[in-house]
Amino acid sequence: MQVLEIKSLTRKDVPIYYRMFYSGVAVIELPTKSVNLTIDFSIEMMPTGRKDIHLSIIDPVDYPIVPVRQAIRKYIVELDAGGKLPI
Repeated sequence: MQVLEIKSLTRKDVPIYYRMFYSGVAVIELPTKSVNLTIDFSIEMMPTGRKDIHLSIIDPVDYPIVPVRQAIRKYIVELDAGGKLPI
């Protein structure tokens, strides 16, 4: 299982400068098929410098949720590290 991309990625306006909210559609390749999942997530910069990611999967998933959440979080961290998230 792997995350292929996050489509329609948009940043929501929030007046808190250390917290960024995003929404999009994650395209995930499962062993038997590919699925599109609507997601919301936030990245919060903690006082220690660590980034905390909160993820909400809106659509139901016909697959164990823990590996799906881990794969999406890992993909989000890679996007953030590469500077590919909308500003």
